[in-house]
Amino acid sequence: MTAGFPGWRTVALPAGAGLVLATGQAPLGWVWIAFPALCLLIHAVARAQGRAAMIWVAWGGGFAYFCATLGWIVSPFFVDPVRHGWMAPFALLGMAAGMALFWALAGWAASMSRHHALAFATALGAAELARGYVLTGFPWALIGHMWIDTPFAQLAAYVGPSGLTLLTLLVAAVPIITYRWAGPIVGVAAVAAFAAGTARLDLPPGPPRDVSLRLVQPNAEQHLKWDPDQARIIFDRQLALTAAEPVADLTIWPETALPYLLDRTPEVGQMIADAAQGNPVIVGLQRVDGTRGWNSMALIAPDGTMAQHYDKWHLVPFGEYIPFGDVAYDWFGLQAFASQLGASYAAGSGPAVMDLGARLGTIIPLICYEAVFPQDVNAAPDGANWILQITNDAWFGTLTGPWQHAAQARFRAIEQGLPLVRVANTGITAVYDAHGRVVQDIPFGTAAALDLPAIPGALPPPPYAHFGEMPVLMLLAGLALGLIAAQRRKVA
Repeated sequence: MTAGFPGWRTVALPAGAGLVLATGQAPLGWVWIAFPALCLLIHAVARAQGRAAMIWVAWGGGFAYFCATLGWIVSPFFVDPVRHGWMAPFALLGMAAGMALFWALAGWAASMSRHHALAFATALGAAELARGYVLTGFPWALIGHMWIDTPFAQLAAYVGPSGLTLLTLLVAAVPIITYRWAGPIVGVAAVAAFAAGTARLDLPPGPPRDVSLRLVQPNAEQHLKWDPDQARIIFDRQLALTAAEPVADLTIWPETALPYLLDRTPEVGQMIADAAQGNPVIVGLQRVDGTRGWNSMALIAPDGTMAQHYDKWHLVPFGEYIPFGDVAYDWFGLQAFASQLGASYAAGSGPAVMDLGARLGTIIPLICYEAVFPQDVNAAPDGANWILQITNDAWFGTLTGPWQHAAQARFRAIEQGLPLVRVANTGITAVYDAHGRVVQDIPFGTAAALDLPAIPGALPPPPYAHFGEMPVLMLLAGLALGLIAAQRRKVA
C-alpha cells in the first residue's frame, strides 16, 4: 500500500487543500476559499513527480476531503454508544479511504498524459460521476454541490451535479494548463456560467397549486424514537400538530413517523384520519407482508385505511440491508442477513409517481437516502407536479449531515424543474421552489408544523430531465479523445 509513497511533506499540502475544499459544502458554503483550494489541489497533483506520487497526492487530497465532509457518518454509531461507539472512527476512516480511491484512480489516469492538470480534471470528473453508480452509488459531497446557494447551481438543470462538478474542475485546472490565457478563459467561463444561471433564475414558474399543506416535524431523538414509552408521546405530538386548526388539505409526516404496524393496529389509522378531519395524510411507516418488510410512504384515506403506498427501493447498504443477504440465504442457508426473513428491509419495485388526485396532483416520492441520486429521480415516470421527500435526518447528527442532505435534495428540484417538499423527523423541514430556493422552513431541532398555503408552480422540464447524464458523458468522451490526440501528436 505504501509503494512509491512520496513522503508526508508531499502529501500534506494536497491533504490540507482537501480539508479547505470541504468548507465549500453545506452548511458553510465557503466557495470563496473552497475553489482556490481546488485549484491548489489540482496543481499539487499535476506537479507531483512520477506516477506513484500523483496517485498518492490525489488520494491524500480525497481522503482529507471525505474525512471532513463525511464526518456525520459517525452519528449513527452513537445512538447506542455502548454497543456501537467503538466502530465510529473505523467507519469514517474506512469510508473516506474508499471514496478517495476514486480520486487516486483519477491521479493514475492523469499520470499517463503529458497534460497532467487537464487530464486530472477530466479523470476526476469521470471518477466522481462513477462514484454515483458503482456498488449502488454514493454521490455525496460532489464538488459541484458547493454552488447550491449561487446562480451557478442552475447549470445542474442542463448537466446535473456531475456535469457541474466536471465544469468546476475544468475551470479550476485552467490556470495550470496555460498561464498566459488563464485569466481571460476563467473570466469568460465564469461570466457565461453566471449569466446562464441568472437567466434561468429569472424564468417564471407556472401557477401555484391552490391546496394547503401541513408539514409535521416531531423532532424525535433517534435513541428515543422506538422506545415504547416515548413512541406514544411522539405519536400524540404528531396527532396534535395535525389536528391544529385550520386543518390542511394534506398533512405530511416524516420517514418512519408511525411506530406501529398499520395492518396490526387499524385503530391507529383511524386516529390519524380523525386528527386530519377526513383530509388525507401521508405518513412514513414500516410495512410488513409475511416475512418481508419495507420502509414505506403511505397515503392514509379518510376512513383510516392505506389508500396507496410507495416502498423505498434504493436502500442504504449495511444500514437497511446487507448486500447479497438473500443470495447468502438461498445458496448457503444463512438467515441473519436475508430480507425475505425480515432480517433487513426488502427493496421496492423502483422509481414511481403517486397520484394524489386532481387537486393535489402527482408526486415523485422519495424516502431519505433516495434524494441523493439524480439518476433515480430522473428515472421516475413523467408527469409529476412536485417532489416529496420524507426523511429521518436524526441519523445524520446536528452539525453537517442534515444540511448536506438538504442541499443535495435541492438539486433534484433544479434538475427536474419541480418544487420540492421536504419533511424531516428532525433536521431540515422545508419547501423549495422549482429553482431550488427556500420558500418556507422550520427552525432546526424544533417540534413544529409548517403550513403552506399553496404548492409552488413548476417550470418546463429542463434538459437534464430529458437527457440525464448524456451531455456529461459526451463532454468526457470529447475531452478524453482530445487528450489522446494531443498525446499522440506530442509523441510523434
